[in-house]
Amino acid sequence: MKYAAIDIGTNAARLLIGELVEINDVTHLIKVSYTRIPLRLGEDVFDLGRISKTKSEDFVKTMQAFQLIADIFKVNDIRAVATSAMRDAENGDKIDRKIIDETGIEIEIISGDEEARIIFSNFSRMNIAKDSPYVVIDVGGGSTEISVFENGERLASKSFDVGTIRILKDKVSSLIWSEIHLWIESHVNLTEDHLIFGTGGNINKAHKMLNAGLDSSLSLKALTKLRSDLASVDFEERIEMYQLKPDRADVIIPALDIYIYILKEIKAKDIFVPKVGLTDGMIFEMHKKAN
Repeated sequence: MKYAAIDIGTNAARLLIGELVEINDVTHLIKVSYTRIPLRLGEDVFDLGRISKTKSEDFVKTMQAFQLIADIFKVNDIRAVATSAMRDAENGDKIDRKIIDETGIEIEIISGDEEARIIFSNFSRMNIAKDSPYVVIDVGGGSTEISVFENGERLASKSFDVGTIRILKDKVSSLIWSEIHLWIESHVNLTEDHLIFGTGGNINKAHKMLNAGLDSSLSLKALTKLRSDLASVDFEERIEMYQLKPDRADVIIPALDIYIYILKEIKAKDIFVPKVGLTDGMIFEMHKKAN
């Protein structure tokens, strides 16, 4: 069966079309098509508190395009969710109704905790030693989610209002870093070694830029050096030297700042990048519901 998962994030809108197949009694996700549109809803929301008319029109067009792509691939089900920017937009519900009228697709505006739950559900399907404690960090445009796992069970999870677009717009509370520090201190046993996993487009890009192997981790030292190298050149040079798209070239530095801060707080020396995210978890949940 084929499924379409739409993630309306603060920085970009993403459509993943996937097919689930059974191989040796294990369900695998085959990624059939992936489309990413840099909508940047957070630019409006964090400045104005709402999504502007121009962005709203682009948003509707994006959803119309996603609906057409899903139709071409003849998906069995489609689900769309929106995260931080739509949670904060005062006109989010109005735009949602407009999109339903134009496309028939209802967008669920989910909480940070629900976003974290779906993202981290991917890890129950991964081949991780059940007795290994691990922490998962997801950095987005508007929020950062941290979850702590032990013996295969999620012990604690928290969504923090700090993300790449919020940082670029200077809309992050000065107290957020101490809030993260205190939460980690309370929920992560710092006397134990934890496996650390990072999800999100920026850590995926860093993994690729550092030419890391599929199962290789990124060291804190390598991430710190990459961050320093990127910050040492201006925006245009960053695009040219590192072959970055404009909508990645500005957000990757604040993203690395968040990952580096959390790694230091956990006293971790490296981070694994499994390249799974919200849309992966959504597809597995749609399949489970259908069966």
